[in-house]
Amino acid sequence: MTHPHTTTPFTCHCPLHSRRLFTTTLLGGGALLALPALAREGVDVGPQSVFTKAISAQQVETMAQQNYVDMKRQASAKGALVRDDDPQLVRLRSIAKRLVPFSYEWNPRAREWKWEVSLIGSDQINAFCMPGGKIAFYTGILQKLQLNDDEVAMIMGHEIAHALREHARERMGKTVATRGGIEILSAIFGLGNAGRLAADMGGQLLTLKFGREDESEADLVGMELAARGGYDPRAGVTLWNKMAAAAKGAPPQFLSTHPSGPTRIQDIQASLPKVQGLYAKAPKPEQRFGPPAAAGKS
Repeated sequence: MTHPHTTTPFTCHCPLHSRRLFTTTLLGGGALLALPALAREGVDVGPQSVFTKAISAQQVETMAQQNYVDMKRQASAKGALVRDDDPQLVRLRSIAKRLVPFSYEWNPRAREWKWEVSLIGSDQINAFCMPGGKIAFYTGILQKLQLNDDEVAMIMGHEIAHALREHARERMGKTVATRGGIEILSAIFGLGNAGRLAADMGGQLLTLKFGREDESEADLVGMELAARGGYDPRAGVTLWNKMAAAAKGAPPQFLSTHPSGPTRIQDIQASLPKVQGLYAKAPKPEQRFGPPAAAGKS
């Protein structure tokens, strides 16, 4: 890797650049090197992992769709699927409407996704976006953390980023790879039993745990999506402070798949200059919503 203003190579050991180096080395060194692109405003997280190629995107999205349908059916059977006219679901869909158009640059498939937003009545502090644009929030995360719209946008942007960067597909691809090097080669060329292996892992989509690199990518891309949508990216700091406070008791479900650490807020703060200009010039929401009443209050 070469600094744009010199011809002297330099080595970066951050998680995101380490992933790029590994991917480039795995596929044959300079074969992946591209001509310098015009600088874009916003964040840079590099290419996707090679492991996403082990399983087809369509297959993962189809599995996610089925998981999402099953989740909504189960919630409905328990009377926990929040109605379309609920103010908090209207709020979530309004925020999603502002963020989704900025997702297309990150993944061309997102333009064709059948985006959905659901709200589940549950005390869980949790939210996710499955492959194919299937978003769900639990009422507990809105109520217990008393999230403002900017904080909701940061969570939603983060979750959407996981889907755009195909982190679930990557994790499943890595699992395929660990079952034998020959199977990942077969998958890349459309052969072998990768499809069956992927199907075996389909039930993990609701509980996948992402690594540090995935979380770093999702934080950065999510901040950009929120900023472009007109939501203050500085809310990432207040959001994770609230998460840290919630984790002092029984760790919330959200943190079981989204590990937090002492450096996370520092990393978000360090990245704010990359997106503050986007937020400054973005049209702001005409309507602002508030969180639901805190427990014990009417």
